[in-house]
Amino acid sequence: MRTHIKNALIIPMKNDGEFFRGDILIEDGRIAYIGESRDLDADEIVEAGKRIALPAFVNAHTHLAMVLMRNYKDDKENLQEWLSEIFPIEDKLNGDDILKASRLGIAELIKGGTTTFADMYFLAHETAKAVKEAGINASLGLTLFGDEAATEERYAVRFPLMRKEKGDYERIVFNIAAHAIYTTTKESYLKAKEIAEDYDIIVNTHISETRKEVEDCIKDNGTTPLLYLEKIGALKRDNMILAHGVHLTDEELAIVKEYGLSVINNPSSNMKLTSGALDVKKLMEMGINVALGTDGASSNNNLNMLEEMHVAALSASLKALKPMRAYDVLKMATINGAKALHLDDRLGTLEVGKDADIILISTEQENMNPLNDPFSAIVYSASSEDIRTVFSKGRKVLDERRITYADEKKIIEDVNAAWLDILRR
Repeated sequence: MRTHIKNALIIPMKNDGEFFRGDILIEDGRIAYIGESRDLDADEIVEAGKRIALPAFVNAHTHLAMVLMRNYKDDKENLQEWLSEIFPIEDKLNGDDILKASRLGIAELIKGGTTTFADMYFLAHETAKAVKEAGINASLGLTLFGDEAATEERYAVRFPLMRKEKGDYERIVFNIAAHAIYTTTKESYLKAKEIAEDYDIIVNTHISETRKEVEDCIKDNGTTPLLYLEKIGALKRDNMILAHGVHLTDEELAIVKEYGLSVINNPSSNMKLTSGALDVKKLMEMGINVALGTDGASSNNNLNMLEEMHVAALSASLKALKPMRAYDVLKMATINGAKALHLDDRLGTLEVGKDADIILISTEQENMNPLNDPFSAIVYSASSEDIRTVFSKGRKVLDERRITYADEKKIIEDVNAAWLDILRR
């Protein structure tokens, strides 16, 4: 199958300020040509004269099935109070709930231009089913809570289910998701690193999200969270993602830089739960890879990466009292996310040979005119409604705002029915 995207305004995300009017040829799921407009032999032609073409987004931190708790127990004063309401509901969830919620979350991701996400949640083999149905990319976490015995049980029971469900579907990779220092013991963190090394996959954890987390860690362990993980030998060089990181100290940031770790910014969730704001400009100036995530839809309350970019730009500018460049914000949502997940060899930029994960954003609406700077237009002006078409490895998963692979109405109905059942349990 050869698809010719004609006359688009192309943002390859390879260099700051680079964009041009041209064509893209997709062949067998990959980008076969990108450049000036020319006649190309193709099975399908997509006229894109009023569209911006750019890499599909990478949501580098979320808890996908938490769409179930969207708009539930909001307005709590802090993360700890919110979690005290969420954990009891999570104890009621079963595999069918996770599958139905994952289908809804993936449809929402796609309609917002995302074809790749990193997840940390329970019963990930059910989420894997939904990923395969949609035909997108995912880094699915074996989520660890508690002591070594609980970790060994999850590894023995759930990881084989994840691997079996993945099968030969190459676009699913795994991560080992040690939840946080306040829910996961030293032994479990060390086991997470051991498993990750055995399978050459990333370690995924929350770190320094709130001041309370930091203060409690100092009280219990005599040091701050990242220094504690370094002390116990739990950091995995060049292969670890740190979600939030709002309160990382300068000493800790130097270690993040030294170890080649990535920090995932989740600005909407950070502000909603009054956790604080990550100093993105500072980290970027240090050479730390900063990617972007929505967190779960229960603490955001959506999975909309365009909105997350807008919030990220504003919060980072306010934190630093210096404006963020729109290009740097867009990098967080594309190539930086791909680098964090070790998928940048095939995702994150538009280049010949890479997977054809491409979004087409309409420039016809009032909010996109006059266009002036396309980078600013995407970060500050665009809405998810402007995303018209999404390709995932060359396959249209969104066609003029319509999900192509499933019945969207049924997905929504199934989740609402599941949620009513959960509340009755």
